[in-house]
Amino acid sequence: MEFTREIYWNVGHGFTTLAPMYGLLLVALTVFVFGFLKRIKVYRLGQPLDRTSQRGERIKQMLENVLLQTKVFRVPGSGTAHALFFWSFFVLVIGTSLIVAQADFTDLFFGVKFLKGTFYKLFSLTLDLAGLVAIIMLAGLLVRRYLVRPEGLVTKGDDALMHGLLFAILITGFLIEGARMAVTEMGTPLAGWSPVGLVVAKLLTGVGEPGLRTLHIGLWWFHLLLALGFVAVIPFSKFRHIVTTSANAFLADRGPTGKLTTVNLEDETTEKFGANELTDLRWKDIFDADACTLCKRCQDRCPAYTTGKPLSPMQLVNQIGEIAFTNPQVNLIDTIGREAIWACTTCRACQDICPASIEHVGKIIEMRRNLVLMEGEFPGDEVMAAMEQTEVNGNPLGMGYASRGDWAVDLGIKTLAEDSEADLLYFVGCYASFDKRNIAVAKSFVKLCQAAGVKIGILGKEEKCCGEPMRKMGNEYLYQTLAMETVEIIKGYGVKKIVTTCPHCFNTLTKDYRDFDFDIEVLSHAVFLEQLIASGRLPIKAENFACTYHDSCYLGRHNDIYDAPRNLIRAAGGQITEMAKHRDQAFCCSAGGGRIMAEEKLGERINIKRIQMAVATGANQLLSNCPFCLTMFEDGVKGANVEEQVRPRDIAEVLAERL
Repeated sequence: MEFTREIYWNVGHGFTTLAPMYGLLLVALTVFVFGFLKRIKVYRLGQPLDRTSQRGERIKQMLENVLLQTKVFRVPGSGTAHALFFWSFFVLVIGTSLIVAQADFTDLFFGVKFLKGTFYKLFSLTLDLAGLVAIIMLAGLLVRRYLVRPEGLVTKGDDALMHGLLFAILITGFLIEGARMAVTEMGTPLAGWSPVGLVVAKLLTGVGEPGLRTLHIGLWWFHLLLALGFVAVIPFSKFRHIVTTSANAFLADRGPTGKLTTVNLEDETTEKFGANELTDLRWKDIFDADACTLCKRCQDRCPAYTTGKPLSPMQLVNQIGEIAFTNPQVNLIDTIGREAIWACTTCRACQDICPASIEHVGKIIEMRRNLVLMEGEFPGDEVMAAMEQTEVNGNPLGMGYASRGDWAVDLGIKTLAEDSEADLLYFVGCYASFDKRNIAVAKSFVKLCQAAGVKIGILGKEEKCCGEPMRKMGNEYLYQTLAMETVEIIKGYGVKKIVTTCPHCFNTLTKDYRDFDFDIEVLSHAVFLEQLIASGRLPIKAENFACTYHDSCYLGRHNDIYDAPRNLIRAAGGQITEMAKHRDQAFCCSAGGGRIMAEEKLGERINIKRIQMAVATGANQLLSNCPFCLTMFEDGVKGANVEEQVRPRDIAEVLAERL
């Protein structure tokens, strides 16, 4: 016998079948298009934004994220189940398309059949197994959502619709196959190539052929209506993420990672800065809400949310969507809540893990800009005081600007004003200039450079805060003032290379300052020291010690620097015991987003929670490479009463001891 089957068995392939079938398809597609056109009108309420550059890379990124499910797979369990379901359902869609292509095109017009022989057997087996896997994965996701629902997982009517419709499509598909096989394939060699269909056929054999034919044709049309209904409801249900999440992978920010939009403060036609209304946001901010699947990954990783703060990145995005589609005139900030807006540490844990390429941080910064620039509002008096101190003395600590270089008086290094012929400029930062604990880190770094024969220079009293904390708090005006002054001073000395021990300075100088025609090479001290050791210029004597390592958000997720610090620790003889949350899933210290200037008044203290993670490793040293992190950890060990159990240190300090 020939290994194939009659495509429209028992249904007929004439006008009475094809006309209503394709007519209904046209109706479904019309509803689909109409639904998205209505939503596009809402997206257009936002400000313009071009996300079409580097189209080749964008298409590649989209195909990788959608077809390979790379971002979905990052979370095992539910992510694995979703990926397997997607691939299975995708195979079924391709299989159905091939059936339609043969029956209604190649065979109908050219007499060409390709679903036959060995190919058909493999085709039939593949579709059967894909359908089975799809049902199993969908059942697993159903159990997770309704029976063992994880904390924070939002379940709506849309979810019941999705599960019910998908189950109905898959199960009726197997029932149709079983009814057909019970009449046409039982006892033939072909039956074994549809194992699931064969099981269903055996269950139906007692019905009799007339009953099977009636069952088959009834279910065939019902299955068709279900499939076309699925297409039609996509824009009106959570199914829309099939389109919007895929599109968002194409529309994703192409970098630099975490770089904020620079506001044109000199534009005299601008009447408002930041966002307090929906129309102040960009269209992509509204579109993001439609791409969100409420998977809660961002919420689970948000340091603010997991320590009892009123910020949920997931809820924030969906609140924007709700405003856009129900009441666009409402005040954005009042609806979302000031405490939620101020709670963000800009650690990017939410954006990094999001499978839908949603951009949470930028939305929050825009609302902060409105609060600061338009309302003069800050999260607390201490933040306002820090801003004022920065305006006067160039640092948020309230220290006199003239003493900024005092820490280096006895180290044999000069300011560029005294000697501009240096190998590199050490951009010290505020904390390493004034804070006693972080001054020790700066001195260790200088000691390492001198041991390697590197001549460094500093700006001394000419150096000011890079402006990063102020910018992340929404004070774009103060940030730009500081940035332009800093750029002018550095370029005036003809500096060729900069190294900084602060990841926040590093991130700002390498990315944000580019908007001010600043193209000087900037390195993190972790990367620079690794280069010195690798070149043989910096000999380190390894001495075994146990430690754990904290990935700074602004070195890790913001700049993808994970290996260099660990290589330095190993070069010093360190045996690293990783914390439960490390590398790209590291937990924030709480100081980012300008929060270094603010008191943490709500919920559990983030730094204490991170310290507890370090203590759980059993290591007696907590190494990091960020002055903000070190400051928060020194405070955290006291707050957690574990000063005798774990000691926070910078990697540079450990290396300096082992010269």
